[in-house]
Amino acid sequence: MAQVSYSGTGRRKNSVARVRLVPGSGKITMNGKDVHDYLPYEHLILDMTQPFGMTETTGQYDVLVNVNGGGYTGQAGATRHGIARALLTVDPDFRGALKRGGMLTRDPRMKERKKPGLKKARKASQFSKR
Repeated sequence: MAQVSYSGTGRRKNSVARVRLVPGSGKITMNGKDVHDYLPYEHLILDMTQPFGMTETTGQYDVLVNVNGGGYTGQAGATRHGIARALLTVDPDFRGALKRGGMLTRDPRMKERKKPGLKKARKASQFSKR
């Protein structure tokens, strides 16, 4: 018999996370590694698991994440967004709590593009009168 799984896609900055929730003990696997081996900072892991705390489902689901693009912070944020979306497929009644916590909103902030004649997006070379 096929195992029940719930999926959701999350995005943040340049990161895209494909998240699957499987009933289990709360183990999180990112790109085939344990989350503590994959992410170097504990605060990112706590931030990533916030949707479980809001819906009081901590430890009920194993999380399998495929994530690419961006850095640690973007990937953790994308995973959080994906977990929240996957929890909606588990139970649509979670929508109110997740919406109040801002978990369902896609963070629109992106890196600004580099402009011609400048060193970075806004950084120009130092002005000199002579």
